Amino acid sequence: MLKKNSASLLKTFVFAGSVALAFALPKPASADNLSDALIGAYKSSGLLEQNRALLRVQDENVAAAVAGLRPIINWVTTAAASNAGSVRGSAGNTSTSLTSGVELSLLLFDGGATRKRQLAAQQTVLATRQSLLNFEQDVLFGAVQAYVNVLLQQDTVRLQSNNLRLLQEELKASQDRFEVGEVTRTDVALAQSRLASARANLIESRGNLLEAKASYVQAVGSPIGVVAGQPPLPKRAASLQAAAAIAARNHPSLLAQQHTVKSAEHLVEAARKGLGPKVNLSAGVSGTLGGINSKDYHSSSASVTLSQPIYAGGSLASALRTSIANVDAAKGVLLSTQRAVTQSVAAAYVTLEAASASLVSSNESVRAAQVAFDGIREEATLGARTTLDVLQAEQDLLDALTARVQSRANQATAAYSLLQAQGLLTAEHLGLAVEIYDPTLYYNLVKDAPAQVSRQSRDLDRVLRALGKN
Repeated sequence: MLKKNSASLLKTFVFAGSVALAFALPKPASADNLSDALIGAYKSSGLLEQNRALLRVQDENVAAAVAGLRPIINWVTTAAASNAGSVRGSAGNTSTSLTSGVELSLLLFDGGATRKRQLAAQQTVLATRQSLLNFEQDVLFGAVQAYVNVLLQQDTVRLQSNNLRLLQEELKASQDRFEVGEVTRTDVALAQSRLASARANLIESRGNLLEAKASYVQAVGSPIGVVAGQPPLPKRAASLQAAAAIAARNHPSLLAQQHTVKSAEHLVEAARKGLGPKVNLSAGVSGTLGGINSKDYHSSSASVTLSQPIYAGGSLASALRTSIANVDAAKGVLLSTQRAVTQSVAAAYVTLEAASASLVSSNESVRAAQVAFDGIREEATLGARTTLDVLQAEQDLLDALTARVQSRANQATAAYSLLQAQGLLTAEHLGLAVEIYDPTLYYNLVKDAPAQVSRQSRDLDRVLRALGKN
């Protein structure tokens, strides 16, 4: 029995050493890397499609403003019938007529109010483009989080699986030693308790992995296979001040709000100019069949109208005050956005620094735990340590390895969080192998407000059909 027990102990020590070695081995590479996740998220995001469509809505508002400076021509046809008779009820005369003609109206002068509204619409387009980039950052960061979380949960499952196998060997060794009287039933019960706890932890870890994979599908649009490994960390700014300066120049939220302020200022000018005079041209040509005395005739007319608001119940002054208040509100939002961006950069930078330091500490903990495990294992071969001492040291090593896996995940997430805080987490900046969405393509087709029968309008129809297929 003593030989049997010694063989069991030796088997346990060999197994524990092989587990520690397995923990240190890198995982094989796979095609499912972070770039794949980012590309999938960029191509399949419904949030990006939604906000690209909303950007096209703002593009059309520019076209509508441009159309306000162009003539409006309508074709009008009127069919009429009339009956005239005496008051005594005698039969009257019935006449019918058909009138058809063309009417034209054109704004000649409004002090530049319509032009200011056009400039405001253009600034809104620029603001919406930046908002689209901000949504793009959110989508890509969600893909980063999903990828890193899958990697973390897979590594955790691997560690828990190895721990379970180790505790199964420990329980068997304890039972063998109990049979020869070297340990008590308490030692066996302790080993059984630790094994049951390890099984529960493994089940929980597998559940977390399934949840992480489901979140990955939601973020990326497709299931993940075997994860390639830790993602490469993006290059970070040399200092917090440098990171803040980059954010001040590039962050989409900040740039979007700057354009929003400019748009509101143009609307104030439009409201002011709306208080002034307007000049409109009206003209028309028409022909009538069966008109007066059943004769056909034609007519034409033209007029120029000058109008000046004198009193509108205070609505015009109220509209001006409202537009001024909107500017003040937009400037307040801009100030808050500037502070929020600065705070976000500082928080992300400090978090990355802490995560990097934590990883260094975790590496040192793993090294120390490995040395301790190797020493206790050697002491056990000389009879100075028990099996439980060896397995406790192995558990400490597993804990250190688990902490290192978590630290790596935290570092990767923090690195991309800093990139997002600077406004650099975009497909273009990352150099993703995707066709970058060009917001100017649709705008350039609609900015001149093409008529429905024009060639440019037909080009727009083809673009819309292509967008619908996508």
